[in-house]
Amino acid sequence: MAATRTGMRAVLAFGEFRALWLAEAVSIAGDQLAKVALALVVYARTGSALWSAVVYALSFLPALAGGLGLAQLADIYPRRTVMVVGSVLQAIFVAVMSLPGMPFAAMCVLLVGVGIAQAPALAAQNALTRDVFPDDDLFFRSQDIRGITTNTVMLLGLAGAGLLVAAVGSGTALRIDSVTFVVAALLVRYSVRVRPLPDRTQHTSWGAGLRYIRDSPRVRTLLWLSWLVGLAVVPEGLAAPLAAQLGAPKGAVGWLLAADPFGYVIGTFILSRFLSNELRQRLLGVFATASVAVLVVFVVHPSLLGALLLLAIAGATGAYQITVVATFTSWVPDGVRGSAFGVARTGLRVAQGVGVAAGGAVAQAIGSARDAIVLAGIVGIGLAVPAAVAWGRQYRMGEPGT
Repeated sequence: MAATRTGMRAVLAFGEFRALWLAEAVSIAGDQLAKVALALVVYARTGSALWSAVVYALSFLPALAGGLGLAQLADIYPRRTVMVVGSVLQAIFVAVMSLPGMPFAAMCVLLVGVGIAQAPALAAQNALTRDVFPDDDLFFRSQDIRGITTNTVMLLGLAGAGLLVAAVGSGTALRIDSVTFVVAALLVRYSVRVRPLPDRTQHTSWGAGLRYIRDSPRVRTLLWLSWLVGLAVVPEGLAAPLAAQLGAPKGAVGWLLAADPFGYVIGTFILSRFLSNELRQRLLGVFATASVAVLVVFVVHPSLLGALLLLAIAGATGAYQITVVATFTSWVPDGVRGSAFGVARTGLRVAQGVGVAAGGAVAQAIGSARDAIVLAGIVGIGLAVPAAVAWGRQYRMGEPGT
């Protein structure tokens, strides 16, 4: 692949992508409101931090099951239809959750429904976005735009969500979130054209995406590199005890949480602006190793400013994840693209959950969040180096599976 410098303006010239991009951004902004609103509703009704954590976990668990199963709907039905139906279902579930006096148990069931509806819709969006562009260069840049936008919206959304929820109330915040799903559905329905169903002549059975990954060495290595995020995310789960150990004020917890996504946005911009697609792919192993190796530097007992800088660097190098997803999507055959994406996303979620839980357990056992982060970096290097070596060898061998 020749080195290219396709500009973001060229990507945004595609009307279908603009619709998909805006629909995603609007939905993510609404979701930040919903996260804060649900946390306040649950805690106000139960007074229990445990139940607050349980409800937060419910927003992840359905995505795991849906990613392995329902994501395959994106390979069976028209992808635009899957996205529209998923958004409409999410709008309905969130709207019902906002009704006054909604029983707590019913809210939990509806939250599970939101996650289940989201899984095939995300798989369809990922697969459909590749179909919009005539070549990989434009597609890679589109993923850069998505990465920058989603992380920026999440940062700004979480920063302002608390103030907005306090101003309008939790019920209204949930209704706003419901409206964002309606807007997303309308954008996709009227701005994205229907495409023929994927060719499934060679991938007709349920679970074909998982089998494709199993039989494709380079794709497996790609996911190995991607799932290292399970260790890179450990500092996020330890933000509160790390702030205390650093002697920082309580407000520093938010700064520590924001440092990684802030670095991710900067890293994505740099990679997109200065590195060709081919070079980014070749350096995936290097960036993946760097994203966890930087955690080992916590061994020098950095100050709060130093910790923020290290986490920002980890986020910047972690922007390689966008190249992983773009490469994965381009390589996987269209007929199994949805289900394969579901497997990849499910593995990513599991890695993040296990990583945060293990990091917390280690920090509790050794009595130091900082040292637990150092250990996460050491383990990460041990896993990243062989994956990087394998990637360097496999990338030069040709198409996956050959």
